[in-house]
Amino acid sequence: MKPKGITIRDVARAAAVSTAAVSQAFNSAGRLRTETREKILAVARRLKYHPNRYAKNLAMGKSKTLGIVVSDIENPFFAVVIKNFEAHARRYGYEVIASETGYDVTLMRRAAERMIEQNVSGVAIMTSEMNEGWLEEILGRGIPVTGLDLDLISDHASNIKINYLSAMQQLIEHLYHLGHRSIAYVGGRPRLRNVKSRHEGYLRSMTALGLEPGPIIPGNQRLDGGYSAGLSILEMSPRCTAVIGMNDLTAIGVINAFMESGVRVPQDISVTGFDNTYLAAYFVPRLTTVDIHADILGRTAADALFDSLAARTSGGKEYAIKYDLVVGKSTGPAPERVA
Repeated sequence: MKPKGITIRDVARAAAVSTAAVSQAFNSAGRLRTETREKILAVARRLKYHPNRYAKNLAMGKSKTLGIVVSDIENPFFAVVIKNFEAHARRYGYEVIASETGYDVTLMRRAAERMIEQNVSGVAIMTSEMNEGWLEEILGRGIPVTGLDLDLISDHASNIKINYLSAMQQLIEHLYHLGHRSIAYVGGRPRLRNVKSRHEGYLRSMTALGLEPGPIIPGNQRLDGGYSAGLSILEMSPRCTAVIGMNDLTAIGVINAFMESGVRVPQDISVTGFDNTYLAAYFVPRLTTVDIHADILGRTAADALFDSLAARTSGGKEYAIKYDLVVGKSTGPAPERVA
C-alpha cells in the first residue's frame, strides 16, 4: 500500500538532514554535495515522497506551469499540438496543464477559469471558442496568452497566424488543374473563427477561378459529420466531381460514406482534407490535404509564451505558420459528371 501523508520533514528525518537540504535537493539549489543530494533523493523515492509543487507556486505567487486549451483532444491534429507544446515546455523546466473545450462555449469558460485557478505562468489558446471577456480576464491577471487566429496582439498577447486563404487557394487550384469544376465543400461549426476563415478561403478561391461555389454542406469537424455530409452528397444530382473537407476527419468521414455506397475515390469522385494529421498518411487512399504543421504550431505556441515571459516589454508579436500542399491518392482527374 502506498504510504500517505509523507512530508518533507519525514524525508529530512530519514535522511538525517535539514528540511532546507531536502528542498535544495529537489530544486537543484544551494551548495549540496552530490552524494548528499543523491542520498536525499533516494530516501524520497523509498518513502514515495513527491513535493507539492502547487503549494510552492501558490506561496511564491508564480508557477512553472503553462496551460494549453484545444478544441478536441480526439482530433490527431490537436494531440500533436499538445505533445510538441509539452515537450518544448519541459525543455525550459515547465510542466503543462491541458484543457479541452469540445467546441462548447461553457467548457471554454471553465478552461479559462481553470488556468487562472492553477496560477499558470502563461496559456496557449489553440481554439476559436475564446470569449473576449475571458481573454481579458486572463490578461488582466498578468498571464501571457498566445492565441491561434485570435487576431489579437496586445500587452502580453501574441497571435499565431495561418493563411487559410492562400492554403485553400492551392488546394482548389490543384483540383482545378485536374479538370474539376464542380467542387463541394463540407464545413464545420460556423461560429468558430478558423472555420469561418477556411470557408471564406473556399468561397474566394472558387470565385477567383470563375467557378460557382457549392454545394456547401454543414459538418461538425468530426468523422460522423463528414459521414453524414457524404451521404447527402450521394443524393445530389448532378453530383459534384470533388469534395473538400474542412479538416482530415471530415474528409475521411465523407470517403467512408462514398465507399460504403460503392463510389470509388478518386476514380468516381475526388476528396481532400485539411490539416495533414497522421490519419491522412495512413488512410487508404492516402489523403490529399494541406499540412499546417501541428508540430511546429505546438512548439511555436510555447516559444511565444517564453518570449513574452522573458521580454522586458509586454508587447505581443505575431507568428506565421507555413503550410504545404500534400498530394495523395484521394484526388485524380475529373470524371464525367454523374447525373
